[in-house]
Amino acid sequence: MKRAFVTGAGGFVGSFLVRQLLRENVNVAILRRPHSNSDRLNDIQSQLRIISGCESSTDSFAEEFRRFSPDTVFHLGWAGVGGPHRDDASQQMENVNFSVRLLQLSADCGVNAWIGAGSQGEYGPLNKKISESDCPRPSTMYGAAKLSAAVMCQRLANISGVGFAWLRIFSTYGPGDNPGYMLPALIRQLLNGEHPSLTAGEQLWDYLHVQDAARAFTAVANANAQGIMNLGYGRAFRLRSLIELVRDQINGDLTLGFGELRYSTDQVMHLEADISLLAEKTGWKPCISPELGLAELVEFMKRKS
Repeated sequence: MKRAFVTGAGGFVGSFLVRQLLRENVNVAILRRPHSNSDRLNDIQSQLRIISGCESSTDSFAEEFRRFSPDTVFHLGWAGVGGPHRDDASQQMENVNFSVRLLQLSADCGVNAWIGAGSQGEYGPLNKKISESDCPRPSTMYGAAKLSAAVMCQRLANISGVGFAWLRIFSTYGPGDNPGYMLPALIRQLLNGEHPSLTAGEQLWDYLHVQDAARAFTAVANANAQGIMNLGYGRAFRLRSLIELVRDQINGDLTLGFGELRYSTDQVMHLEADISLLAEKTGWKPCISPELGLAELVEFMKRKS
């Protein structure tokens, strides 16, 4: 891998992927759409080639893409990830259409490997350790769209002779995560000395540090691994234990409101990735334990507060 094109580079996982590619001395171009937020890349923008394009079509950047001539494409860009947009059918269909067009453009330009970011949402709420052999039953338009993109892009890649890989990402965490997500929101409350209201915390959850996630994407490219693979830590932790660990790193005397909130009607109680296929194909394994990763996140947020 010498030349990589990345969509979603300004996102949480995408920004760490770009940095990992630079560490591996890869020439990197990123797609910047009109409403892209690239704050996570401010300190490394001079090392990147910026290709501008619109949100729904590849035509706006096809010529510059051809000139850059990547050997590998990482497709992490996806609109409508959170809130009501997860069930916005038109928004999610635009994502599917863009993914297919990007793969077609990649095939036309002789790209060797096309690696997409899928989601555990493709499986739906299975409440067990999940392997790639489990039948996907997505419960949101977002999950259904990710699954549709995976199936259509894999078929098109097979027809076109492009190496195809699709990493179904489970839960990630780390510095620079969305401030509204559970761990950053909890840490912010505790740093402010507040009392967070929580569920009983009995959920079993698979959390992977974002740096390990970025390394997995480049490991797939470097090993020329193909197919659909799960990406997670490979082990589930009781959410209550993780929350208590975070609290103890900030101030062990702070109180936690376990049981003050009811579980939602669609609460998933067990979310865990079987990562044996990814490990077998690439030799990748997670290196950052939750203890180390959460301590790093707490210190990062202390510096930012």
